[in-house]
Amino acid sequence: MSLEMPFAHLRVLELASVLAGPQVGQFFAELGAEVLKIESPAGDVTRTWKTAAETVTAAAEATADASVSAYFAASNWGKQSLVLDLTTPAGQTHLHRLAAQADIVLASYKPGDAEKLRADYATLASENPRLLYGHLTGYGPDHTRAGYDAVLQAEAGFMHLNAAGPGQPPQKMPVAMVDLLAAHQLKEGLLTALFQRERTGRGALVQVSLLDSALASLANQAATYLVTGHDPQPLGSGHPSIVPYGTVYQAADGQRLVLAVGTDGQFRQLCFALARSAWAIDTRYQTNSARVAHRLELEEMLTQRIAEVSGVKLLAELERRAVPAGAVRTVGEALVQPSAQPMLLPGADGLRAGLRTVAFRSPQWRAAATLSAPPGLGKADTADFSALPPAEDATTAGLPSVPPVA
Repeated sequence: MSLEMPFAHLRVLELASVLAGPQVGQFFAELGAEVLKIESPAGDVTRTWKTAAETVTAAAEATADASVSAYFAASNWGKQSLVLDLTTPAGQTHLHRLAAQADIVLASYKPGDAEKLRADYATLASENPRLLYGHLTGYGPDHTRAGYDAVLQAEAGFMHLNAAGPGQPPQKMPVAMVDLLAAHQLKEGLLTALFQRERTGRGALVQVSLLDSALASLANQAATYLVTGHDPQPLGSGHPSIVPYGTVYQAADGQRLVLAVGTDGQFRQLCFALARSAWAIDTRYQTNSARVAHRLELEEMLTQRIAEVSGVKLLAELERRAVPAGAVRTVGEALVQPSAQPMLLPGADGLRAGLRTVAFRSPQWRAAATLSAPPGLGKADTADFSALPPAEDATTAGLPSVPPVA
């Protein structure tokens, strides 16, 4: 029996660009929604963000669309693209017609800009009171300052904590982590609004800022400051309250690896695997609190001992002993692992495989086997949501009818 995908009847208009909003759009597309990406005549700016490695060969030029960069492809599978100039009355009229049929609108305008384009929640919801409107901003609806991931990583403390150690230069994370965190917050907000709409029949405005998303994700580092007043300091890849955890070691065969030893029992098993059972009964290392207090000498001992053994054999032995550990891999090495294959989308139209945004599974619905490739600019098959039947209004859905939003 074919299982229907959870969002098979949802219609999503994506006015957002760059990464956070488009990640949410692809999330809904992977779960069955029809997603129409509305772009300005210039297109999503990420279409132009190409790495030096993206040299298009003559063979690829015949099938690949030059407007689809690798960065754009990271977040735009399963969508169609429609160009609208929202600075014109005609573009705004077309948008309103589409929004009247939509379930969700995704936007990433600076506060005040959506109102100038008549693309704000109040305007669109006045004609569609069931509309859910997800609005991403940099610093919240009351601050017109534009938000950029690198700036937010700096301002929220991430770059400071990501330095190689105390006194070392702050470092940005290699992916736009704050954008991705904001995307997850927006998904959660919209799913909450969808649940509420099932009960009330009313839509909602869901507002997410990059700053709030970043601060919410400081987790234990923020708690350390709030509980103790101690400002957390960078430890490279080490952990402030667990040892050994996260430090990179290199074995005799060149294999790089990390340990994630969270319990005293796991530490004892690590000592046995390294043929250093005396460490397990040394009062300096018996407990995690003792290991944190003697971090430097223990890390030095581990570095020296691991450098004497085969990393491949050590990882196998640690797995046998249920000690959390793993090899340090490149991105390419990670993606070719057999365990990574379910997360890849098969390529089409001259593109290589894509990466799913949906990492959860359920036997109650099927995962998308394929998605249409990231669209070229303005390559929508239709300028309307005509492929789906008319959206149910509150009355026909068995929900209370509601007045238009003022």
